[in-house]
Amino acid sequence: MKPVMDYTLYLVTDEALCSAPTLEEGVEQALKGGATLVQLREKETNSRDFYEQALKVKAVCDRYQVPLIINDRLDIALAVDAAGVHLGQEDLPCAAAKKILGEDKIIGVTAKTLSQALEAEKAGADYLGCGAMHLSTAKPGALPMSLDTLRSILGAVKIPVVAIGGINAENAGEIVAAGVNGLAVVSAIIAAPDIKKAAEELKKIILRNDISG
Repeated sequence: MKPVMDYTLYLVTDEALCSAPTLEEGVEQALKGGATLVQLREKETNSRDFYEQALKVKAVCDRYQVPLIINDRLDIALAVDAAGVHLGQEDLPCAAAKKILGEDKIIGVTAKTLSQALEAEKAGADYLGCGAMHLSTAKPGALPMSLDTLRSILGAVKIPVVAIGGINAENAGEIVAAGVNGLAVVSAIIAAPDIKKAAEELKKIILRNDISG
């Protein structure tokens, strides 16, 4: 059976940006502040280190009963029994990933256009990650997605949509108002001097706008 997912405040990690002494400590502070889902996204690490980091972060997530998603790496997701994976447009196709992971794992897919969103939904994606909504320090080369494109995707698909990319306390409200199921946040939480407080502030903005996962 697939885990129950709450996409409301979706933390995406970046160890290089993390203000806490360790990534797992940063993740725990975010969970204390109200993060409802964690994606381990560590691009600049080898497989062994990624696996060991995933074990540490999953132990934290398990204590707070929050699902862990692994970015890109199906092997790591299976090795640590994560809730699922998130796949970009250049990663293994969703349908192929589903064959490997089985029906009990969650698969998220990045969708930057309406056609990509529809294709991912047809292939069996459980949710979409749409953006970048704004220029992002985590992905400096990503071109911003317009709110009109986001709204067109929201109007066309039936699966949950999470917005990502340069989202912070200043711009979160307008994105929530578009009707997304959650906000995926990297630096505005993990790089904040007070990670717990940053998560709490974003959660308040989301709840004020009556978003639901």
